[in-house]
Amino acid sequence: MRIFVFLALWAACQSATAPPPVSANAGAQTVRPEHTDTLIPPQYDELGRLVRVQKTDAEWRAQLSPLEYYVLRQEGTERAFTGDLLREKRKGTFTCRGCGLPLFHSEAKFESGTGWPSFWKPIRAEFIAEHEDRSYGMVRTEVECARCGGHLGHVFNDGPRPTGLRYCINAASLDFVPD
Repeated sequence: MRIFVFLALWAACQSATAPPPVSANAGAQTVRPEHTDTLIPPQYDELGRLVRVQKTDAEWRAQLSPLEYYVLRQEGTERAFTGDLLREKRKGTFTCRGCGLPLFHSEAKFESGTGWPSFWKPIRAEFIAEHEDRSYGMVRTEVECARCGGHLGHVFNDGPRPTGLRYCINAASLDFVPD
């Protein structure tokens, strides 16, 4: 049954994933946020809540490549086995490409065979927001960056011990900061 569900999900993602939208500045060099080689620690308000990043659509489009924008801001999915971080084996931290929040450490990364980087736990549970996703005739749990609301991927209950979770994350939504 798990194989059938995986194949159905994989097929849905492959056929339903549209290419990133082409914008007027598609050939322009993308301005990368400063967090690509450093960690940006979380900030909390006076009530202890994570401070959210607020940007306009134009600001997001200027910061992100078309694929990154499609995944992070339009809840898209990159094609399986195409992400630049899928085979990343170095020790370090995977951060949100939108805002730099540290999300996953390399020690929690594992090879799931699904075509997307997979992790068995986030650095801190509060850094990941979860929402029910009923798209494509399935019920899944979508995961987002809790600081900027960027779509990361989904979490499933078929991961390794000790959590049994598999955070299946789009590489386009992540940056990697080596230790």
